[in-house]
Order: sequence, then C-alpha cells, then structure tokens
Amino acid sequence: MSRRVPKLRFKEFSGEWDEKRLENVYDFHSTNSFSRDKLNYEKGIVKNIHYGDIHTKFSTLFDITKEQVPFINSDIDLTRVKKESYCLEGDLIFADASEDVDDIGKSIELINLNNEKVLSGLHTLLARQKEKKLVKGFAGYLFKSNYIREQIKKEAQGAKVLGISAKRLSNIKLFFPKDQNEQQKIANTLSSLDKFIEAGEKKVEALKKHKKGLMQQLFPQEGEKTPKLRFEEFSGEWEESLLGNYCEITTGKLDANAMVENGKYRFYTCAKEYYLIDKYQFDTEALLISGNGANVGYIHYYNGKFNAYQRTYVLDQFQIKVHFLKYFLQKNLHQRILIEKKDGNTPYIVMSTLTEMPILLPTLPEQEKIADTLSFLDNLIEAGEKKVEALKKYKKGLMQQMFVSEE
Repeated sequence: MSRRVPKLRFKEFSGEWDEKRLENVYDFHSTNSFSRDKLNYEKGIVKNIHYGDIHTKFSTLFDITKEQVPFINSDIDLTRVKKESYCLEGDLIFADASEDVDDIGKSIELINLNNEKVLSGLHTLLARQKEKKLVKGFAGYLFKSNYIREQIKKEAQGAKVLGISAKRLSNIKLFFPKDQNEQQKIANTLSSLDKFIEAGEKKVEALKKHKKGLMQQLFPQEGEKTPKLRFEEFSGEWEESLLGNYCEITTGKLDANAMVENGKYRFYTCAKEYYLIDKYQFDTEALLISGNGANVGYIHYYNGKFNAYQRTYVLDQFQIKVHFLKYFLQKNLHQRILIEKKDGNTPYIVMSTLTEMPILLPTLPEQEKIADTLSFLDNLIEAGEKKVEALKKYKKGLMQQMFVSEE
C-alpha cells in the first residue's frame, strides 16, 4: 500500500493523497507583539489573538462567538497595520513559542470570525492559503495529526524556551486528499466528536458547580450552627469541637527518594498523583492531605496499605463518618490554611492547622446522609470525566488512522 493513503478511509474515496510542502500551500503574514497590558476584555474595535490563549483555551476550530478574545486597547495606533494582516476565515494561527515541546507550534484554524476585526498577536504566526486547496475546518485537524506535529517538534529550536519560525514551518510536509469532499467528511467526523467532548465537559463542570453550591447549603456558614439546607428528619444545632478530637493525625516519615519504579505499595507525596514504594507504614482507612507545594490542602481518600511523604498528613482512626469529614475539609480547609499559616505568599500546613481546626458535627445519621448525597454527585462527576477521557482517547486513535503518516 502507498504511504500516501491513510489506514482508515471512507469507502467512497480512493487514490493517493497530495503531498506538498507547507510553503506551497500557505503564505505567512505579519503579526503584532502587543503584550497582555495592551489588551482588555471590555471594549474596543479590533480583537487580538495572544499565543497564551492558543496554548490554554482556544479550540482547534476557532469560532469567535464561542471564545473569549481580548480587544486591543483603544489608545493603540493601528493605522499602520496592513489590510492583509487582518485575519480571515480559513487562516491558521501558530503559537511560535513554548516551554513545552508538546505545545510548540500549536495551532488553531479560524472558522468563524462573525465579521469582526481580528489580528494575530504576540508570539504567533499567521498563515493563509495561497489557493483554496483545503476546505474550511479540515486544516485545523490536519495540523493536529501525529505526522505534522512530530515534524514541527523537530523544526523547533531553543533550550528552556522553544521557538519556531515561519521559515522552519515552511519545511513541513503535508499530506491531504485531493477531493475536497473527503476533506469535508473528515472534518465533519472529527468536529462531531469534539462537540460530544465539549458537551461532556460542560456537563461535568455543571455537576461540579452544583456540588460546590450544595456544599455551601449542607454545611453551616461561619458563625452559624445549623445549615441552610437540611434533610427534614434532622433538627437541632451541630456540635462544635476540634478536628483533633475525632481522629488520629500523623505524617509520613519518608522523602521523595523512597519511590521506586515497580513498588508494591502506594506512596503519597504532596503531588496529586501517587508513586510506588517497596514497604508500607500504614494499613488503614485514611484521608491524606498535601501539606505544602502547589497542591497544598489536596485531600485524597484511601483504604489499604500505603506509605506517605513526611509533609503528607494522614488522618485515620475516625470517630466520625470519614466521607463526611472529607467533604467538610473540602469546603473549609483551604480557607483555614490561607488565614492561619503563610510563608511569604506560599500557604502550607502544620500539625496544629489540622488538630486545632474548629469543626461542626451533626449526628452520625445526618453525617452519613450528607456524605451519601455528595458521594452520589462525585460518582456522577467521575463517570462523566471517564466518558470524556474515553472520547478523547477514541478521537486520538481515530486521527492516527484518518491521516497519512510517513510509514
């Protein structure tokens, strides 16, 4: 089989795909270098695409009606900007700088500008087709395909911060169907998958927002001893005490050097992920809390044999419902950390942050009802996240099959 034919193809199409250098398909146009302080989200005439937004939030197929795009400040003189520098639908915009090799040269295709004026900004490259060889919506996915992404990575230059130029991008080899109907069908298929993924992500975010709001209602507010929202079978004030009276609180004893590649037991550090270790210190039902670092205050439930880093706090031997405590801490711990302990601008936890933390407790049956309600929501959120991840994985595999590689 020719290397210019994808492994997976719609049956109505045949023949080899075209092979072109990027420089034969696209021209590059000038961009600006306005930093964030020259942009605003409130008012203006011309909008500006910043490379940071390409990295963090813009969709592969960019629809300006669905994206939050900043304006260029009105005091900036744009009279010298050439007409051809204004973005058109079908243009590609590349981020030409990144600290991460996987993101260098990341791109979006502009599919809907809603008749708005848009410029390509700081650390971007603006590419426009010389002829309409690629239908709108196809190029966005083409430039996310493995073969092109790997070429871009090889063309990137730099050490700590990677960069790529229009000249080096021009060397990229493109494979695409000659028949634009095939291009359109590929774009439609992948776009439909993206819509499913987006819908799933929105559902998960809605559930998380609902859970957060519900927690505000199910636990008493500061200065109060009863919650605003309560199951009808319960009444009376909650009991006020200290967290240290209702569980054992210790820390791990090891440092990060204890982790191994093929250990038998989990080893929890102050990161969200866990590692492996050859021996265990704990064999219990526990809540593990990150004591410092970027994830300070992160709470994880685990039941079994494990070990822990010396700045990871281990709560066990509970005299209250463990999952009720987990949700109580999710709601209240972060604020306590910020108020009580700071090292410059970096919050952290010491033992007294937890042992002397005020806690309000209802009866055990009410604790269980609250925990069951929030656990049900967590299960829905987890199921939604797994579905989204499965769709992303499926899309990734599909793209590997639907585009030509160099094999």
